[in-house]
Amino acid sequence: MIQSMTGFGKASLQMPNKKITVEIKSLNSKGLDLNVRMPSVFREMELGLRNKIAQKLERGKVDFSLFVEVTGEETSAKINVPIVKAYIKQMREVVDGDETELLKMAVRMPDALKTEREEIDENDWATIDGVITEALENILNFRVSEGISLEKEFLIRIGNILSLMNETVALDGERLQTVKDRLHASIEELKVTVDENRFEQELIFYLEKMDITEEKVRLENHLNYFIETLAGTEANGRKLGFITQEMGREINTMGSKSNHAKMQKLVVQMKDELEKIKEQVLNVL
Repeated sequence: MIQSMTGFGKASLQMPNKKITVEIKSLNSKGLDLNVRMPSVFREMELGLRNKIAQKLERGKVDFSLFVEVTGEETSAKINVPIVKAYIKQMREVVDGDETELLKMAVRMPDALKTEREEIDENDWATIDGVITEALENILNFRVSEGISLEKEFLIRIGNILSLMNETVALDGERLQTVKDRLHASIEELKVTVDENRFEQELIFYLEKMDITEEKVRLENHLNYFIETLAGTEANGRKLGFITQEMGREINTMGSKSNHAKMQKLVVQMKDELEKIKEQVLNVL
C-alpha cells in the first residue's frame, strides 16, 4: 500500500512541572529535507533524533518542532544574592535610600540574575522520546490515510486510460481503411497505371509503419505494472514515476502514428489523465 509524503502528526504530554508538545509536518520532496526546532538544552540529542525521524519517514520536506512549556514554579533564572547585596552596600555609600527601592535598583544591575545551565534528565528525555514516537506514529497514520485516497484516484485514472486506449484500438480498422481509400483515390486522380502487386506491397509497408499494436501491448503492460506497484509494500513513489514516463512514451507514439482525428482526440484525453497521475505521483513516498 502506498503512502503519501504529505502528513501531520502531533502529540503532547503534561508532566508535573512542564507540558511537552511535539508537532511534525511533511510535504513532498525528492529526498529527506529535515528541519528541527527544539530547546537548546536538548541539542545534544538532535543527531539521534534526526536518525529516528529519517528511519520512520524516509522522504519528504519535514518540519519537526519540540515545545516545552513550563507550568510549575521551576525556573532556570536565579538571583545572584552576593552580587545584589554588594550593589545595595555600594549604593548606601552614595545615598541613604529606602531598602525596597535600593533592592529594585540592585536587581536591574549587571549580573544580578544568573541563569543556571539545565542538564538533560534521562528520565525526562525518555518521556519526551515517547511523545516523539507517538507524534511519528500519528503522521505515519496520516500518510497511510492519504495514500489510500491517492490509490483510489490512481486506479480511476488508470481505468480511464485503459478505456480510452481500447476506444483508440477500436477505431484502428476504420483508420486503416480510410488511409487505403485515400491512397486509391489519389492514384485515380493522377490517372496513371500502377502495378497492383507493387502498390499492395507499398501499401502494406506504409500501414505497418502506422500500426499501433506494439504500443497498445506495451501501454497495457505499463498500466498493469503500475497497478501491481501500487499494491507493493515498499516505498515506491520513484518507481511509479518511472512507469508513468514509459506510459507517456507509448501514448505519444500512438498519437504520432494515428493520423486520424478521432484517435488523436482520444490520445489527448489519455495524456490529460496521465498528467493528473504524474502530479499526484510526486506526493507518493
